[in-house]
Amino acid sequence: MCQSIYTYEDRLVLTCPECAHSWSAVQDDDEEKSAVIKDANGNPLQDGDDVIVIKDLKVKGASKPVKGGTKVRNIRLVEGDHDISCKIDGFGAMGLKSQFVRKA
Repeated sequence: MCQSIYTYEDRLVLTCPECAHSWSAVQDDDEEKSAVIKDANGNPLQDGDDVIVIKDLKVKGASKPVKGGTKVRNIRLVEGDHDISCKIDGFGAMGLKSQFVRKA
């Protein structure tokens, strides 16, 4: 991106008069909105990471909780309140909140 102080906006496009570089102003806003999902310790999480549950979590409809220290492999990050989609041995597919896990 051009760092010139003379850039101007033409509808939804920013343009630099010095180098003729132009880029979309809307595209920059979308990149800023994508938040980084972090674990309980503040480490950023990515798809495919392994995490460890840090406390016992009650599971609706199950007779036993997910115990703290349970390792969850190959997570997938999703939008929403429960921002981790995963499969836990003995429980199946479920959603977890990133605040209750730490990176393995």
